[in-house]
Amino acid sequence: MADLVLTGPLLEQAKTEIDNALIKAGVRKAILIDDAGNVVASCGERKGNIDTTSLAALAAANFGATSQMAKLIGEDDFSLLFHKGKNDSIHFARIGTDMILITIFGDDVSLGVVRLRVAQVAEAIEKTFNLKGD
Repeated sequence: MADLVLTGPLLEQAKTEIDNALIKAGVRKAILIDDAGNVVASCGERKGNIDTTSLAALAAANFGATSQMAKLIGEDDFSLLFHKGKNDSIHFARIGTDMILITIFGDDVSLGVVRLRVAQVAEAIEKTFNLKGD
C-alpha cells in the first residue's frame, strides 16, 4: 500500500462528493474512514451524539472479521456490509483497498438509492485520492 497524503483541498472535495450524492438524498450521516478505523471525513447530521470514533473502529474491525469469513468460503473479500435496524440502517462499503464509507440512513431512504449513490461516491473518491493505482 502506498502512502496516502490527505490535503485540505482533497478532503473538501471528498466531503462535497459525499454531501451532494448522499446527504442531499436523505442519508443522515456518512463517515469516510481508513482501513485502520481512523475518521477521514464526517458529513451530515450533527445531532444524535453518534460516537464516530468508536463507530469507525468497530466498522474497520467488522470488515476485518468479514474478510476472514470471506476467505473461509473462497472469496477474496466482501466489498459491502449492510445492517438493518428497526428505525435506522447502516451500510458499509469498501472504497479501493484503503477506505471504507459508512452510511447511516432511515426508512425514508431506500437501500437501492443508498447503494447507487455510494457506488457513485466511491468512484469519485477513488479518483480524488488516486486509489485505483495502488
